[in-house]
Amino acid sequence: MLKIKLRDEIKEFESGITPYEIALSISEGLARAVLAANVDGEVCELSTPITKDCTVELLTFDSDDGKRTLRHSASHVLAQAVKRLYPGTKLAIGPAIDDGFYYDFDSEEGFTNEDLSKIEAEMKKIVKENIKIERFTLSRDEALELMKDEPYKIELIEDLPEGETISFYKQGDFTDLCAGPHVPSTSYIKAFKLLSVTGAYWRGNEKNKMLQRIYATAFTKKSDLNEYLEMLEEAKKRDHNKLGRDLGIFTTSDLIGQGLPILLPKGAKIIQTLQRFVEDTEYAHGWQLTKTPYMAKSDLYKVSGHWDHYRDGMFVMGDPDSDKEVFALRPMTCPFQYQAYLNKMRSYRDLPLRYNETSTLFRNEASGEMHGLIRVRQFTISEGHLMCRPDQLEDEFKGCLEMARYMLTTLGLIEDVSYRFSQWDPDDREKYIGTKEQWDEAQGIMEKILNHLEIPYKVGIGEAAFYGPKLDIQIKNVFGKEDTLITIQIDQMLAEKFGMEYTDSDGTKKNPYIIHRTSIGCYERTLALLIEKYAGAFPTWLAPTQAIILPISEKHLEYAEKLRTEFMQAGIRVEVDDRNEKTGYKIRQAQLEKIPYMLICGEKEEELGNVSVRARGENGDLGAMATKDAIKLIKEDIDEKRLS
Repeated sequence: MLKIKLRDEIKEFESGITPYEIALSISEGLARAVLAANVDGEVCELSTPITKDCTVELLTFDSDDGKRTLRHSASHVLAQAVKRLYPGTKLAIGPAIDDGFYYDFDSEEGFTNEDLSKIEAEMKKIVKENIKIERFTLSRDEALELMKDEPYKIELIEDLPEGETISFYKQGDFTDLCAGPHVPSTSYIKAFKLLSVTGAYWRGNEKNKMLQRIYATAFTKKSDLNEYLEMLEEAKKRDHNKLGRDLGIFTTSDLIGQGLPILLPKGAKIIQTLQRFVEDTEYAHGWQLTKTPYMAKSDLYKVSGHWDHYRDGMFVMGDPDSDKEVFALRPMTCPFQYQAYLNKMRSYRDLPLRYNETSTLFRNEASGEMHGLIRVRQFTISEGHLMCRPDQLEDEFKGCLEMARYMLTTLGLIEDVSYRFSQWDPDDREKYIGTKEQWDEAQGIMEKILNHLEIPYKVGIGEAAFYGPKLDIQIKNVFGKEDTLITIQIDQMLAEKFGMEYTDSDGTKKNPYIIHRTSIGCYERTLALLIEKYAGAFPTWLAPTQAIILPISEKHLEYAEKLRTEFMQAGIRVEVDDRNEKTGYKIRQAQLEKIPYMLICGEKEEELGNVSVRARGENGDLGAMATKDAIKLIKEDIDEKRLS
């Protein structure tokens, strides 16, 4: 008999029992709900025989692995439907993603919304057919023969290491190269929706062919699908790429190029407000502002390692193979600020030394990766580098994290973030500098700090910078796509490369530890997230226009201008709507522009020297009040950086 641990109890079963049979032994309801199983840390199918003592977790749709299993199976149903309808289509890849799945196709057909409806109808037929999903394996030669008409699958097979198990999944007349796992049959995929079709380069490389990517999602319940689709509609209303343009915050130009947005006056004002807030906060925490060049000779990047490890992501000017000097626009500021440290000899008494900079950076992002303000080729970042002694490292790391969390709290984003401890991949040594011992030491130090600070993190293998581990503060946009907002990195390698030293208390020369950090990260990305968070209705302190004065008629324009002067002198960003329109129309326009306060003035207000105040949103009529009281009301909103 086998001893199998299920949650907090151990049960005995006959050898060869499957996860599905275990679920059925507990209850028929669980057997209907379970999608896969985690056996000693490995996700497998419900039909997998268990032949040794182990720990088993039965995975339903409530678990991440359960969702991935169902949605990956749904991607195969999508591919099967496409092959049935468009037999000449070549298959690429079809993974599960956070909120659904996609499949990439090479087809002469340009898929339209009408085609998506046809494909979805065919998928429903496949689900209704309740086709069994079966796994089998082949040798390399057999696999290549089976996939001889699928060039993308051939490429994937040829990239597999020698001796690797090559597995396939068959469902009726359809077979796909896949590692699995999958649900037992197509009938498990009860609720799904094809969402969109877009272009995607094969393997994300713009030098490769452009394929068609169909995005979709799947759930086990129709009600959950409907709820998700409603959320998606709300997300579209908040999408910064549309809303930011509609509100006149930013625009783009084909003449300038992709990934190079233009901040319009409203967007520029928000960024200016953020920048002043960040720099003032950093100064109060002991950071010293620097200003370094936007470019440097390749020599600088060769010392830092960026030339070898990041060159493809840089904009290089000049021919690297010639004898002339080659320059590159900076993708990050660290090697520049190290030159400020090297400006003079340093003592242990000088440390910690904190340099911050509002840095404009340039990264040669692939065209398929760019999106609105979230991922661009030129951006501005709240960057900083901190040199310290080993005994100062934990306190300084904590200080960087606390400052970042303070800024996130002030912006109203703190509840939306998660934390990732990004580590190196020891199986991909070419991606990193340093020895295994150095990485073990740096990651051990960082793990100790994070655990001591009780940071609830997930581990990301292979996500470290090439020179050291980092804490990535992650955030999702309205569509669920996750990006890094803020990073705090520990680096014990670049100081030695650049000859950065300090004289310790015992007279010996030592290399400082370096902490690379941002405080609110990339300003453009932060602006995008704020547009989506507040649906364009920014907190008053961030709003590009904080109040608008609405004179009832042209007779009151002079009084409106007098009011504007008073509010401006109080430090409030205010405009006057002097158009010859009805007051109701002006109010509606101000609400559409999401201006926090509307100040209405007519004959009565002018006689009494006051103003009628409306706040943004429903039930916003605050009534008439003295001008000084209206100024005080708005100033408190601004000075206290209230979020609502």
